[in-house]
Amino acid sequence: MSDSWMDLLVNDPVEAAGVLRDAKRIAVLGIKTEQQGAQPAYYVPEYLQNAGYEIIPVPVYYPDVTQILGQPVQRDLASIAPPPDLVVVFRRPGDIDRHVDDLVALGPAAVWFQSGIRNDGAARRLAEAGIRVVQDRCTMVEHRRLRR
Repeated sequence: MSDSWMDLLVNDPVEAAGVLRDAKRIAVLGIKTEQQGAQPAYYVPEYLQNAGYEIIPVPVYYPDVTQILGQPVQRDLASIAPPPDLVVVFRRPGDIDRHVDDLVALGPAAVWFQSGIRNDGAARRLAEAGIRVVQDRCTMVEHRRLRR
């Protein structure tokens, strides 16, 4: 078996910046609502939206919320069409496994696990499906590097 999937695991900051540079539409799995505005799962997507990205909110909780950041909420990844360029994940590492099949089916160019989030098994499955994976990096921090 080829290890070419390993080439899709993004560890270099320059390559991570490239993932952001290539993205226009970003789905945010595990986004929080405005009422949790002090949490990274809200203010990081808000920052990205203000930086010009189209944000597609995919909250895991908050069943009564219909909009976040002024955008209609998608209740699951399968509801998103066309596929986003990037899915940013705000989920505990142990909770990611249940989303991997949906992420593979969705087929974004890249999946990004935010700072403090690492799941090597999920990353491997995504990379084997041809999806670039960034782990344990903050999209906001990396985007600010792009702007320097």
